[in-house]
Amino acid sequence: MNYIDLITGNRIIDAAFLAWIIAQSMKIIIEWCINKKFNFHRILGSGGMPSSHSAFVVALTTSVFKVCGLHSPEFAISLCFSLVVMFDAANVRRAAGEQAKILNYMMEHWKDTTPDMFGKELKELLGHTPFQVIIGALIGIIVGTLV
Repeated sequence: MNYIDLITGNRIIDAAFLAWIIAQSMKIIIEWCINKKFNFHRILGSGGMPSSHSAFVVALTTSVFKVCGLHSPEFAISLCFSLVVMFDAANVRRAAGEQAKILNYMMEHWKDTTPDMFGKELKELLGHTPFQVIIGALIGIIVGTLV
């Protein structure tokens, strides 16, 4: 397959952005199939199936592997970066989303004691399940390999 300048003309960056676009588009399709409604916020929103963060960084890492090789410093840096991002998505950000659910429940049920400064509902869909991260990573591997 001949390479076509998709976005930037840089295969590595293009693969990462293409994987992100595919993952974000899949979120919209999945939302439509499940809830039968178009959710505009899913276009740029975080969380949900699949992980676009994982797709982005794994496509980046796969492309760096193809261009620079397994033993290159660029691949090592990219791999470490990807692992940190995926760990964060499946653990830290997911835990923050779970805490937001609890805090939102508390604010909803204790309205008389909730200070005005806490009137805004917290975002609950922040992170990903490990399965969502794996599916995002698979998208990244496929796109990184093909681009």
